[in-house]
Amino acid sequence: MMSTPEFPVRIFYDGSCSVCAREVEQYGRKDRHNRLILVDISDPYFKPEPFGIGLDQFMYQLHAIDRMGTVFRGVDAFWAIWQAFPSSTFLGLCGTVITLPLVNPVARLCYRAFANIRGYLPKRQRSCVTGSCSIGSMTKRKNR
Repeated sequence: MMSTPEFPVRIFYDGSCSVCAREVEQYGRKDRHNRLILVDISDPYFKPEPFGIGLDQFMYQLHAIDRMGTVFRGVDAFWAIWQAFPSSTFLGLCGTVITLPLVNPVARLCYRAFANIRGYLPKRQRSCVTGSCSIGSMTKRKNR
């Protein structure tokens, strides 16, 4: 069993991946105690060098690094993130379930499969981060 992360935990995610961004940003909205810091590694200003992890590794799988510098990758990163939420919540329960002997290997296999196909998923357009792009486009068309 891994040691509980020391908060805050930085979550390194690909903000250009529509699935990844939606999931991680949802964690950020639910974080009421400022235990999570979201870091978009697709931002052109992101520099991986201070963390000793290559950008290709960051891009391959989700990473979380706690206050003490402990690195969590893939399923372990999700586990670290879910520790930020009380065990009485759905995400807190997920943090417990993911450690079960039968669940953990299956979760790792599923995550590895997802990581391998993630590059083929739709990309999020920077102009569409609010999710209301089509409304703005429709308004422009009506005013022409």
